[in-house]
Amino acid sequence: MTDLNAQAARVQAAAESRLRQQAWREAEFTIETVAGDPEVQRLHTVIQEEELRLGRELAGRFQPFADRHEQAVRDHDGGVLGRICPGKHGQWGRICVLDERHDVTTGEPHWGRTAEGHPVAWLGTAPDND
Repeated sequence: MTDLNAQAARVQAAAESRLRQQAWREAEFTIETVAGDPEVQRLHTVIQEEELRLGRELAGRFQPFADRHEQAVRDHDGGVLGRICPGKHGQWGRICVLDERHDVTTGEPHWGRTAEGHPVAWLGTAPDND
């Protein structure tokens, strides 16, 4: 590679890096603007309240799944943990304790507990499901 080609490659890489940084800044600004909207905040509260209400409503039915999950964690039972739904909302401290593929086969929402220990049910998955 000649010095001219190497220099062109560095300029290209720098330009791409700058464009990525600008795109991230614009995306963060948009997300902050939308998340800060009073109506979005109100809807977030309504959804959160409904998820907690539904979680309490389903607690009697799904508590055995939570007990099984807690026991498997205590016992380091990977076999049981491997059959539990992978759905989670980790950002909010939620891990679904139902059987794998329950939402596909039964149409049931995800169900588990919040980080504070409150029963909670939710639909869908979050981008942080990794």
